[in-house]
Amino acid sequence: MNTNRTTSPAAPTATAKAAGTKATLDKAVTKRPRGFAAMDSATQRRIASEGGRASHQSGRGHRFTSEEARAAGRKGGQAIRSTAAKSKAD
Repeated sequence: MNTNRTTSPAAPTATAKAAGTKATLDKAVTKRPRGFAAMDSATQRRIASEGGRASHQSGRGHRFTSEEARAAGRKGGQAIRSTAAKSKAD
């Protein structure tokens, strides 16, 4: 039998676990918005529009023609109607 054992740290008790959970919940309540959420709406719009302009300038942006938009709307409507019909059949 080995008598020169090192002691390992004690496992946390149930109350310590519960207290840790409570502390985590308290933090979630007091969180402050970060990034875009912390900005006012005018700043958000300005930054977002800069991104849109940059994508068009680099050639990656796309502007729908009225025909493309009509086709996309038709396709989306068909997908929704077919999903609704399937769920009614079940």
